[in-house]
Amino acid sequence: MSLAADSASDRASDRSSGGGRSLRLTALTKEFATFTAVRSLDLEVPAGTFFALLGPSGCGKTTTLRMVAGLEVPTSGTIHLGDDEITYQKPYRRPVNTVFQNYALFPHLDIHENVAFGLRRRKAKDVDKQVQEMLALVELEAQARKKPPQLSGGQQQRVALARALINSPEVLLLDEPLGALDLKLRRSMQIEIKRIQTEVGLTFVHVTHDQEEAMTMADTIAVMNGGVIEQMGSPAELYENPRTTFVANFLGQSNLIPGTVTSAESDVVRVDMHGTQVSIPADRAHARAGDGWVGIRPEKVLVAPAGEPIDAPGNHMTGGVITDVSFVGVSTQYLVMMPWGQELMSFEQNTGRRAVLETGTKVDVSWRPEFAFLLPASQDVNAGVEA
Repeated sequence: MSLAADSASDRASDRSSGGGRSLRLTALTKEFATFTAVRSLDLEVPAGTFFALLGPSGCGKTTTLRMVAGLEVPTSGTIHLGDDEITYQKPYRRPVNTVFQNYALFPHLDIHENVAFGLRRRKAKDVDKQVQEMLALVELEAQARKKPPQLSGGQQQRVALARALINSPEVLLLDEPLGALDLKLRRSMQIEIKRIQTEVGLTFVHVTHDQEEAMTMADTIAVMNGGVIEQMGSPAELYENPRTTFVANFLGQSNLIPGTVTSAESDVVRVDMHGTQVSIPADRAHARAGDGWVGIRPEKVLVAPAGEPIDAPGNHMTGGVITDVSFVGVSTQYLVMMPWGQELMSFEQNTGRRAVLETGTKVDVSWRPEFAFLLPASQDVNAGVEA
């Protein structure tokens, strides 16, 4: 990175370090005439972290972001930055900036002046120098005198980021910022935005419905559903140890198999799953008695022709038949019909170790016990499944 970019990063870090304040939402509620969008939400976003609000359309994530930005007034509850309450502050008085999906750039101004716009309105000093440093941070120095329509979607998104960052926000809000980009560009921009956040050290709050986007970029994810947070944690924690069927299904894909708890010890819970005894680590068992859903991610499910050894001791089932094979490049997806009438999904990396199995092949299925999880049977097995 150039010295100018280093300077921009240092300047942004200096601005934020003066606050270094966490964002805190307490019992935040937003009611509209016909529905409640956000229900008594409690949430704390530590200063300097990349935080994602993830969920389907209508779950309340964008309404939450708009309340933080000051674009919606809460029905009840409070919003604090550190010790300062900003619940009813005007948007322009909050140390918060928002980057929207449509970029909202001025088409008649060049890139330099788009980024400079807020500083010039405030009659700030050294505007041109600050703009040059910010354009260096987002790697757009060479595009400074072009107009927005002359840039690609990804470049325009970086201009929008630069224009927001130059205003010294303590918190940067990103509302589905990559939704208008194609898949390949979206993935490269995920890495780029995370790089910028790491360099400037500001608090980023990112709203998205894209699970991969949230997992790639965020330090912490809050999965929202029906105006409440289903579960919050690191991407790995949410994926490996979901606590609800909604999280298990919405964040990736899961096989959820009915079973009945037979014993619960301090370190392991044992479940009868259609006549097969399977083990669940106690810290991944969110039901300790009665019926439950045994969960296993498709990439953890190993299949082999019937009678051949499988390198996954512990939970082993026979009598499966492959009903569908889908080649998806890096992996092959199998659907396996089990004797109890349920299809299990398995992802197998295409390493070339063996030939792809054909539809109709009789197979055994296995997984390592430490990869499974257990959820209460009272939860909807189809919650979070996208149409």
